[in-house]
Amino acid sequence: MLTITQALAAEGPLARCVQGFHGRPQQQAMAVAIERTLDENGVLICEAGTGTGKTFAYLVAAVLSGKRVIVSTGTKNLQEQLFHRDLPMVRDALAVPLVGALLKGRANYLCLQRLNAHTAAPGQLMPEVNADLALIKAWAGHTVDGDRAELAEVPEGSAAWRFATSTADNCLGSDCPHYGDCHVLKARRAAQAADIVVVNHHLLFADLALRQEGFGELLPGADAVIVDEAHQLPELATRFFGISLGSGQITELARDARAAYEQEAGDVPGFPPLTRELESSLRALVEALAAYAPRIAWDAIRDQAPVAAAVDELRGALAALAEALDPLAERGRALGAVQRRAGELSDKLAHLSADSSEESVRWLEPGAHSLRWHASPLEVADLFSQWTAEQGGAWILTSATLAVGGQIEPFAERLGLGDARMRVWESPFDFAHQTICYLPQGLPEPRDRAYVSAVVDAIVPVLRASEGRAFVLFTSHQSLQRAAEQLGERLDYPFLVQGTAPRDELLRRFRTTPGAVLLGTASFWEGVDVRGEALSCVIIDKLPFAPPDDPINEARARALKAAGRDPFMEHQLPQAVIALKQGVGRLIRDADDRGVVVLCDPRLLSKAYGRVFIHSLPPMPLRRDIEDVVDFFAHP
Repeated sequence: MLTITQALAAEGPLARCVQGFHGRPQQQAMAVAIERTLDENGVLICEAGTGTGKTFAYLVAAVLSGKRVIVSTGTKNLQEQLFHRDLPMVRDALAVPLVGALLKGRANYLCLQRLNAHTAAPGQLMPEVNADLALIKAWAGHTVDGDRAELAEVPEGSAAWRFATSTADNCLGSDCPHYGDCHVLKARRAAQAADIVVVNHHLLFADLALRQEGFGELLPGADAVIVDEAHQLPELATRFFGISLGSGQITELARDARAAYEQEAGDVPGFPPLTRELESSLRALVEALAAYAPRIAWDAIRDQAPVAAAVDELRGALAALAEALDPLAERGRALGAVQRRAGELSDKLAHLSADSSEESVRWLEPGAHSLRWHASPLEVADLFSQWTAEQGGAWILTSATLAVGGQIEPFAERLGLGDARMRVWESPFDFAHQTICYLPQGLPEPRDRAYVSAVVDAIVPVLRASEGRAFVLFTSHQSLQRAAEQLGERLDYPFLVQGTAPRDELLRRFRTTPGAVLLGTASFWEGVDVRGEALSCVIIDKLPFAPPDDPINEARARALKAAGRDPFMEHQLPQAVIALKQGVGRLIRDADDRGVVVLCDPRLLSKAYGRVFIHSLPPMPLRRDIEDVVDFFAHP
């Protein structure tokens, strides 16, 4: 039988079948460690630097193991790449017969019940929504999988999809008249019969709630779970293990309640005004919160008179609707479903509007026309470790950015996996010759009002030397906008600014536009792969510490201080190091890439903790003189 080392050898089957493949000792060592973990049903947490080839390492180990494996990754794009490109390559090269399945969240699949309900009452929707629903209706007649990605004619962001897909709230489960033809159910059954199932992290976490959705569970049949892009897990776990309520859920409840009433209880007087009162009270709360920060702690505003009054009004309207639905629930499936949802949302609102506790923090994300309310746990270690223990089998967590100063322990402890086996494999790329790290001189402290202008002054000569071809990454939208204005006045390169077009469109333009400069914030710090000369410089304005007034960070800091621990060293610093590693990792994506990393924050050298950042980055030569940057680009 073929061994792991043979499969990944320089003249092995992967090398013969995959163009550009070459054997890497780090990749082979990683695959062997994963193989051992799969055999022992253990837990492995490992960092594999860019270029290690971690995807093929874990796929080869999974395919040769003969076990049923769940592979989870960070985004739908990476999920599609794994399933449609990487997994078939490995399967065909190794000549191992196996069944793979791609499983997405329910919002990606057509819901026949909701589509039929909303196309039957087109007068309630905007004309453009009805036009897209007509396209979806035509597609529904011949699609096999019901995956909305098949229908390119209807954009992913179209409002019509809200009326043609289901959520955990509005799904009727086994009571649905289309249950036998349900695309979500078919996709999950196919996944349960597959050898390797490719999911994304949101769906992996959502598995815990599948029993409540009426579909059973996905993971119990799996022998192992492999999590790529695992650095995202602590924050995702914080979201998932909490409770949240969005204004869209309340709006949809009101809309569905009216539709159910008209369909199954039109003879009952006085009901529709209750749904309008619910929508009116929701608008009042959104307006009351509009002046607050993008993320605000509930305890900080709960006693503000307009907010308190609006919350009381919303709670009363939701309770009144739930009470009115109670005697109508037996009249039909739709009324029964909205009655259940009204009760659940009423319970959530009561929980979210209560006091924060020592274990969790309640906070809000107000928008101009929307609102999302959360109760988030301050620690997820016990919850996550309990989940992995209950699931059983082997767990492999990997990413290019897990270690802080070479140590994975801080990450492992956040997930309650301190007893896991931990390994770090450095990137095989030659950073000493492929790149330099430029630290500009003379910059003020980041809190200085003139900091953004000083950064612009420092990076203008860099961009001239690189002839554009750069990512300029910021830690805030405000800094990005100020820098974009100043750079546009001083340089004549094509500037692509986050917010002016969708992310994927900006990346497409960057790859195809000579000399382009892309300015972005958080969403461009990770999950972006631009190879070759198009990206020759990555500039980062300052160290990516989370905002100190963020409600979750504030609450965690207080809890750690109360326990006699250091919130900066134990929480804020490790998070920032991993985020910086992600941003720097955008530059060198291939063995032939070369370029310059520019880190503008003077705290890298002026503060003791700056050494932790520098020692956590690839071994790049540090330079302080702009002439070294000019020389690097002048002599490739």
